[in-house]
Amino acid sequence: MSGSLEIKTREALEAEERRRLAPGAAFADATKGRVSAIPLDFYRTEFQRDRDRIIHCKAFRRLSHKTQVFLAPEGDHYRTRLTHTLEVSQIARSIARALALNEDLTEAISLGHDLGHTPFGHTGEDSLDKALAALHEADPASMPAGYRHNVQSLRIIDELEYEGKGLNLTWEVRDGIVGHTGPDVPATMEGRIVRIADRIAYVNHDIDDAVRAGVLRDEELPAAPLEVLGAYHGARITTMVNDMIVTSAERGEIAMSEPVWDAMMELRAFLFQNVYFSARAKAEEPKASAVVKALFEHYLANPMELPPDERPAATGSLVQAVVDYVAGMTDRFAIREYERLFVPKKWLL
Repeated sequence: MSGSLEIKTREALEAEERRRLAPGAAFADATKGRVSAIPLDFYRTEFQRDRDRIIHCKAFRRLSHKTQVFLAPEGDHYRTRLTHTLEVSQIARSIARALALNEDLTEAISLGHDLGHTPFGHTGEDSLDKALAALHEADPASMPAGYRHNVQSLRIIDELEYEGKGLNLTWEVRDGIVGHTGPDVPATMEGRIVRIADRIAYVNHDIDDAVRAGVLRDEELPAAPLEVLGAYHGARITTMVNDMIVTSAERGEIAMSEPVWDAMMELRAFLFQNVYFSARAKAEEPKASAVVKALFEHYLANPMELPPDERPAATGSLVQAVVDYVAGMTDRFAIREYERLFVPKKWLL
């Protein structure tokens, strides 16, 4: 029917944010900006543009073939790093919407928070971290001290994507991504939502995947946190999300109540002991760690075997170039490269 649709320009969306969002929200028209200024978009706010830039980048696509917890799982229903990212985004957006905070900023931070994860999940991250730590110990002045996926996420955003030009995201999105884990807490409430939503997501979906994998049985879960959070997956997420909304509104800061936070952290500790460090979940970890270590050492010793566009410039760091290349690999590409480099071809027939 003619006239039933309305065009909303960026200015209209920004004005709508000013009317609708809470005073403590991050407003798109008040962003601290980008490293390199660009013309404003006619229809999208600056945070909406950042969300779109992340979704269209190569590092985001690679998340679909990177491990979340279980290495090489048999079956199509286990989480990958991409599905984890989408679950974080859904949880964080629900909380931001209920608190009248900026949902677009929350979504952009959520979608970009794990871009720097290595192949094979935290196993790959630990392997790279140890390799860099050993080099740093021998040469502290010129070698990075270790590997942190949140720092690498920021490096991907700033320097690696778009053939080295970077995504040129806003300060608020970059701050939320690098602060989603580690000691530095994001400056915005939206970033602090993502920081907790990340835990809500993985504590719940890792239980779900562990039960599916036969690593856990529902009846083995500790009773005390379930009494607080709920007996099944959906109930636990609902409890955590609702509690975070109510508690944050009451306190004027992003938080969970102490009983719900403590219950979530007790479940998290249970997962570390019974899933992440369990014999079955870790059975393949030494192999995955060895793959990452071997690739890192090989390309460090043979830099001309790096793809031409991955080689460092004359003034660049070879170690950093190798870290960028290996960390960016998907699980299956890392395995394929390992086989190509180290397994006799006759054995692969």
